[in-house]
Amino acid sequence: MVMSQAAVSIRELHKQYGPIKALDGVSLEVNQGEIFGLLGPNGAGKTTTLRCLCTLERPDAGQLSVCGISVAADPRGVRKCLGYVAQEVALDKVLTARELLRLQADIHHLPAALARSRIREMLDLLGLTDRADDKIKTYSGGMMKRLDLAAGLVHAPRVLVLDEPTVGLDIQSRLSVWAFLRELRKRGTTILLTSHYLEEIDLLADRVAIIDRGKVIALGTVEELKQQVGGERVTLRIREFAPREEAERAAVILGELPFVREVIINSAQGNALNLVVASQDPIQTVTLVRETLQHAGLSVFGISQSRPSLDDVFLAATGQTLQDAELASANALPAKKKK
Repeated sequence: MVMSQAAVSIRELHKQYGPIKALDGVSLEVNQGEIFGLLGPNGAGKTTTLRCLCTLERPDAGQLSVCGISVAADPRGVRKCLGYVAQEVALDKVLTARELLRLQADIHHLPAALARSRIREMLDLLGLTDRADDKIKTYSGGMMKRLDLAAGLVHAPRVLVLDEPTVGLDIQSRLSVWAFLRELRKRGTTILLTSHYLEEIDLLADRVAIIDRGKVIALGTVEELKQQVGGERVTLRIREFAPREEAERAAVILGELPFVREVIINSAQGNALNLVVASQDPIQTVTLVRETLQHAGLSVFGISQSRPSLDDVFLAATGQTLQDAELASANALPAKKKK
């Protein structure tokens, strides 16, 4: 059954686990040959969306298609045209990299000659050729992640789905994965990835959807979303780890300044204040903010000014920063029972 000709189409996707609405009407389309990012806190519905798309979960309602193929009507056809790399690396560490990729090629029924060619290409592309015949258990975390990517790509999928592709990696390994994903896009592969790393989405994604509590709350290019927010940003701390009451008092005082549009207290950053300001003179703005607080008997520990960021986009859409949303999500999890 052929549906949308977008590389990925998701329409009114719903999924519920008991009383919890994991997905509440998620809709989006991913264009062919683009990197599309899903941004949101843990528990927002990112992974559930991907698992439904990759035929690993059955949605309660909604329509999904990959490469124009209906997920519900032809799951086998969908699996042929996509590769999926989960957040957790799950590799058989007693195998070598070459043996693992050969196993993946067999699972996808690649002819022997084509399999050998694809394995050589993936090992070379991901910088693993010199270690191809070493046991996976001797690999570093970054090498395992690259091998996991190779396993998801050995059958040359048109769409690559990645769930938190760089979580837990050191900065050098993350940069290596980012460079690899850009190279894949140049070769025409469509990439759909989830992340809660703001800089990752900012640097990689052609377009982004922000998901919160099972809903898409913002959608567009990174620059479009930033422009929609508007205004310059001033971030300051009254003092290191100021009590909430002190930050609230400062917020009231600064909220009365004519050029201040909004003041948000960021508890995840030690009750820092995030200001949205309408001013063409950043130096004067920072000076006036500092002088206003000093006149009220409040010293300024640190202050900075910047253009809108993706976190500002998230803040405008949800009323909290991504860090605060992560903190709230963690606190909402039930406590583990003691054994």
